[in-house]
Amino acid sequence: MTRYLQAAAVPDTRLRLFCFPYAGGGASTYAGWQRRLGSRVQVLPVQLPGRESRSGEPRFTDLGALVRDLDRELADELDFPHILLGHSMGALIAYALARHRAELGERLPEALVLSAYRAPHLPAPELARPDADDDELVHSLVGLGGIPQILLDHPDWLSALLPVARDDLLMCSGPGPSGKEPLPLPIQAYAGSDDNLVTPAEVAEWVEYSQCGFSMRTLPGGHFFLREQEDVFLNDLAHSLDTVVGLYH
Repeated sequence: MTRYLQAAAVPDTRLRLFCFPYAGGGASTYAGWQRRLGSRVQVLPVQLPGRESRSGEPRFTDLGALVRDLDRELADELDFPHILLGHSMGALIAYALARHRAELGERLPEALVLSAYRAPHLPAPELARPDADDDELVHSLVGLGGIPQILLDHPDWLSALLPVARDDLLMCSGPGPSGKEPLPLPIQAYAGSDDNLVTPAEVAEWVEYSQCGFSMRTLPGGHFFLREQEDVFLNDLAHSLDTVVGLYH
């Protein structure tokens, strides 16, 4: 089993839904999604190094290096019909992995689901200054809703999160995916109506990156609307997945 998946993928005929986390997040972001989305897909949260169950491993700060490692490690799993989904930083990773595989002539996702991130030709969102101290970074994360109250109440947990968030933000601010030609796959995008980091108009720019159809939903909430409005988001995602599953079958 690959290090990136906490459980082995089941060799059945369902589409595989690989889920990539936001900056500072881990695979637990998607806990419970399998139960909520049912049998239409096999939910596979991706655990990046340096967090949660992989906290002792060095983190990536270069997007290209991470994508190459993901492609190597997940190659066998990505040879089956699949969808790549990511929220915020996870959207960037999902797109970069699809772009990388397109350049190598490897199997592409049936679709991309990209949430709360600007299209690649736009400047990367700047959550905090590169030299921001811990208090400034915490203030920025709290403002976005990216730090649950329980972390604020446990300084030791918070101190473990901040280095992860810093490295992830460094990766997001570095060189992005190469190539700008549209990919031969559909893109479903999501934005939060009150997101003060990434606007719906910026998310809508992903339309330029698909040859096969683009759709977008703007949902109530801020940058972490998928957590604030989980029921609304998952209900809409289930409907979108049903469309892809119908085309796949």
